[in-house]
Amino acid sequence: MKYIEVTFTASPCTETVTDIISALAGEIGFESFMECENGVKAYIQQPLFDVQKIDELISNFPLSNVSITYIASEQEDKDWNEEWEKNFFQPIVIENRCVIHSTFHKNYPKAEYDIVINPQMAFGTGHHETTSSIITELLNTNLKGKSVLDMGCGTSILAILSSMRGANPVTAIDIDDWCVNNSKDNIALNHIENITVLLGDASLLKEHQPFDVIIANINRNILLKDMPAYASCMHKGSELLMSGFYTEDIPVIREKAESLGMEYIHHREKNRWAAVKFIMKK
Repeated sequence: MKYIEVTFTASPCTETVTDIISALAGEIGFESFMECENGVKAYIQQPLFDVQKIDELISNFPLSNVSITYIASEQEDKDWNEEWEKNFFQPIVIENRCVIHSTFHKNYPKAEYDIVINPQMAFGTGHHETTSSIITELLNTNLKGKSVLDMGCGTSILAILSSMRGANPVTAIDIDDWCVNNSKDNIALNHIENITVLLGDASLLKEHQPFDVIIANINRNILLKDMPAYASCMHKGSELLMSGFYTEDIPVIREKAESLGMEYIHHREKNRWAAVKFIMKK
């Protein structure tokens, strides 16, 4: 899947301005963000790129006296393994229990759970706040013998960790064929045999048996749209772990979950990114 890189340049450029740009861009399909000089770089899958929506984002920007311009460029499919190595993608350790590294790393910390990935796409190394927060949740959740769904699996880090922590079976789903192929490679690298990877969206859940735990690390709008599909695949006591949105989005996420029969348990926060846990009551 090809991505479009959009560089937003703001004047004046403050942390508040770049946070708002990222939040608004996330609502129109952008998946990942990187701070840059005088602004932020945002990435979106090519089929979702919409100039009109970006122009509306800028014209309706909620802060006055802020000028925003942007430049869009198509990102060629490339060897992201090589790109991450060039850009010093370092191993990450979470909770002193889980280390995530790539095959090109020779020296990395030892941990209870050792996950190796080859990031053959731009995102999904575990460094983003949303991914690390969900990993923390999984490290503190009893998964032994539980069926798990990793929705929007990306590199399948979360599915792999779930399996390592005793979940069985595990299902990983993504709309991007690159993610599906990379997931299969990463699962094989970690010698995991109980993860099924599927290409598609939440419509695949229509005839699926309930899961004990559902993980969805996507973005606010997709989560709100797909939560009824998640609820249909939950039984009483099923857990839903969601991230990919800001703390200010928690009320609307919570309202939707509670309307579907779920109970809010708690949330985690890292740099305004939130991860929320719900349990199905009915």
